[in-house]
Amino acid sequence: MSFELITIPCLSDNYAFVFYNVENRSALLVDAPEADPINEILGKNNLNLEKIFLTHHHADHVNGLDGILKKHDALTLGAQADIHRLPKLDKYVQPGDKISFQGQSGQVRDVSGHTIGHIALHISSQSILFSGDSLMALGCGRLFEGSAEQMWHSLRSLLPLPDTTKVCSGHEYTENNARFALTIDPNNLDLLKRSENVRTARRKNLFTVPSNLGLEKRTNPFLRPFDKNIRKKLNMCGSSDVEVFSKIRSLKDKF
Repeated sequence: MSFELITIPCLSDNYAFVFYNVENRSALLVDAPEADPINEILGKNNLNLEKIFLTHHHADHVNGLDGILKKHDALTLGAQADIHRLPKLDKYVQPGDKISFQGQSGQVRDVSGHTIGHIALHISSQSILFSGDSLMALGCGRLFEGSAEQMWHSLRSLLPLPDTTKVCSGHEYTENNARFALTIDPNNLDLLKRSENVRTARRKNLFTVPSNLGLEKRTNPFLRPFDKNIRKKLNMCGSSDVEVFSKIRSLKDKF
């Protein structure tokens, strides 16, 4: 079996993702920001929507669900921890659970921080991580509910994943994230090159998502609070990783 991934722009800067079996056209949708563009892609590609996985409860990730279900009889899944504020779903999952799709096994991971109960889906056989608003291209989600300690724990748990992993995050924030990253890591050659590539892509109205986890590990400051150059720039050489991460998040919030 072979599989393909489609990135779907929704709303002003959101992304949804369709992962599908090329042979039988069965599809998995991750997040549902807006029904019309998702239904259009499903129809255009003659896809049969089998499952919908929601990363968290925010409206810009779930508001398209009803409009999608009116046209597609799909099994809906989301976090047990968010059962009280997600739309009514068919199945609720917890970190560590396995989700099967077309012979592939996806692991549910807790990536709380942006929200409490935020989950991600990692399909190791395909080297894909659907991270929602936890790990993002050159960034991470704002801490609307969780603490810096929780978010750093979530992001740190992703570091052992293979560098080849595609990171499918929920927004087109990369250009702004790159500008911020350069303020605290200005001599990072990988970051300088990536920032220029991002600017070029956005001038052509190209997506910068999915991103590559290996590149994130080298350039995303939210994955690197232990980096000596970032610590020196922030005058935090003796601080803990959590303290440095918290400072980076605070600076980005004001950027």
